[in-house]
This record gives sequence, C-alpha cells and structure tokens, in this order.
Amino acid sequence: MRVVHSVSDFRALRPSLGRVAFVPTMGNLHEGHVSLVRAAHEHGAQVAASIFVNRLQFGPSEDFERYPRTLADDAAKLEDAGVSVLFAPDEREMYPAPQAYHVEPPTEQVEILEGEFRAGHFRGVATVVMKLFQIVQPDVALFGKKDYQQLMVLRNMVSQFAMPIEVVGCETVRATDGLALSSRNGYLSDEERRRAPQLHAELQRVRHGVLNGNRDFAALQQTAASGLDATGWRTEYVRICRRADLQPADPGAIEARVVLAAAGLGKTRLIDNLEI
Repeated sequence: MRVVHSVSDFRALRPSLGRVAFVPTMGNLHEGHVSLVRAAHEHGAQVAASIFVNRLQFGPSEDFERYPRTLADDAAKLEDAGVSVLFAPDEREMYPAPQAYHVEPPTEQVEILEGEFRAGHFRGVATVVMKLFQIVQPDVALFGKKDYQQLMVLRNMVSQFAMPIEVVGCETVRATDGLALSSRNGYLSDEERRRAPQLHAELQRVRHGVLNGNRDFAALQQTAASGLDATGWRTEYVRICRRADLQPADPGAIEARVVLAAAGLGKTRLIDNLEI
C-alpha cells in the first residue's frame, strides 16, 4: 500500500491507478470502515482510502481536539484489507489557506435532524468531500448508512454538480448486541457500553410498529424517546422520515421510510437509523 501525504503526490500517482473506488474516513478505524473497503473491491477497481480529521465539520463545543488520531494502526488495517493507496494529508496540506469557499447544501436538507443540533456540520462535510473528490477523482465512493443524512446530502451534491461518481451506501455494521459501530463508542464507559444497545432496540420497536400497520407515527416516536429518557439518555430526536429527502414521512403514503435517532449517553452522543 502506498501512503501519500500531499495533493501533488496523489495527483502524480492518480493516472496509474485506473478505475478507483474511494473510501473517505477520519481514521480511528473499526470493522465498519473495513467493511466499506471490502465492498469497494466489488466494484472492479483499485481501492483508495483517505484519513483526515476535518475541522470544518466540528462545532465549537464538539470533540475535534480529542478525536483519536491513530494513523499507524489505521494504515495497517487498510493495508490488510487490500487498499492500494492511502491519502493521509495534514491540516496544512488540505487547508493551506483558510477555506473561504464552501459547499452550501440546501437548507431543507441540513437544518433538520443532525442539522438541528450541529449547525454547519454538513457544510463542513460537503466541503471536505468535494475537495477530496477533486483530489482523488474516484469513479465510485462508498459511505456507511449509519450517517444516513450525510449519505443523502453527498448523493445529492454529486447529482447536482453532475460529478461522474457513483455514490454507494453500505449497510451499518453492528456489534452482536446491535450497537452500531462508531469511532465514538470508545468514549463510553463500561456501564454506558452495556446500556448503549437500547438505542437500536427502540428503533427496532418503531420499525416493527410501522411494519405492523401502526400509522400514529408521532406516538411511535414519542414512545421511543420517552423510553430512552426514562433510563438516563438525553434524546435529541426520533423521527420517521422519507428516505429520499428525510422529510417527515406521510403515514398514508406508499413510500420508502427510515427511522433515525440521536441521543446522548453520559458524555457521548450516538446516532443510529433503521430503514423501514
């Protein structure tokens, strides 16, 4: 595996790679990231990955400074998974000058759900992914469905800008008890880790209710949120939405749906979702 730290070096290497499937990450890798690499190999391409902790998508009270930087361990995992090239720039390489130009996703897509609690988050995500796409020039890019709203925003960005990139959403990888794998799970205490699968369990109950004909979506959402809050969580949202644009689902319509949730447990904020 080649490890490349500069934009110029990656661009010099890019013509020799041919068709590229790209897995962008912020590092601190777990099995969920490795599963994206495995999926990338199915696209008949060289696999490129990136590791970059992007300051632009963190709010002022979020965990940018303490986000784990584990480059050596991450590189070993990526090499074992068959990555051909790892692009691992530092902040000065990605932002040699303050980033004055940004990608501004539509308000209706980013001021809901995560955007209600993380102002500017998707502006930062879309901007860095656009920049990575310009550097890597992938044919395929793979993202996990755990960050469902992010996947929706990036798919729409690629479509709106007519970028010649196929965006693939990959299923969430879970621990045996149902907890969605996340780099932030490492912040949980042992006791919190034992309680964390409740978030997935509440989403399963909502999904089961919808599939069994319950059309009182407001009550399903409130019951799930109350179940979390009653056991010490701090629920931010539980919402049943249309998959296409994450607007509130219509109980009377025939449409693909997803239930999404975010809640705090101790000092850790967890998100999850289930397609319905």
